[in-house]
Amino acid sequence: MATDSATCDRRIAALAALAIGLQVIEAAIPSPVPGIKPGLANVITLVALLTLGWRAAVAVTLLRVVGASLLLGTLLSPGFWLSLAGALAALLMLTPLWRLYPGHISAVGLGVAAALAHTAGQFLLAWGLIIPHPQLPLLLPPLLLAALITGVLTGILTNSVLSDPRIQRHVRNPPTARTG
Repeated sequence: MATDSATCDRRIAALAALAIGLQVIEAAIPSPVPGIKPGLANVITLVALLTLGWRAAVAVTLLRVVGASLLLGTLLSPGFWLSLAGALAALLMLTPLWRLYPGHISAVGLGVAAALAHTAGQFLLAWGLIIPHPQLPLLLPPLLLAALITGVLTGILTNSVLSDPRIQRHVRNPPTARTG
């Protein structure tokens, strides 16, 4: 049992490191549209969820948000809180979907749901605490459209990662939805 736990911990650490790296790289790439990024690190969250279970996805996500903010020098800044709000909203959306409908929702469906929740979480925090401007909701439709597109891309990339034989070798007996 300790060996399985240690192996799982190593996989979580590796996935978290990869997610942190992706988030830091993405932060360095200028966005043509302010506030919209592809969210490549979210692929790693879905990989963790689908291969290691819910607890691993939570660990990878929290380690990513804190680790990337430490490397970027944004810990406790508005950007950190927006990232955390989006990540927690996405996890809150993924949890019931993954637990109640195991195997019935594709990675693309999970990616879209998580991206929409992530955007909603960030928007609510921004509107409620950071920029409480009455016109801010006008940005919601294009932000949700971008979330839909990036969620589909996240799901497609997740499927691609999970179908890679080099990845499949390292994924042995993923937990079922109810035990993860």
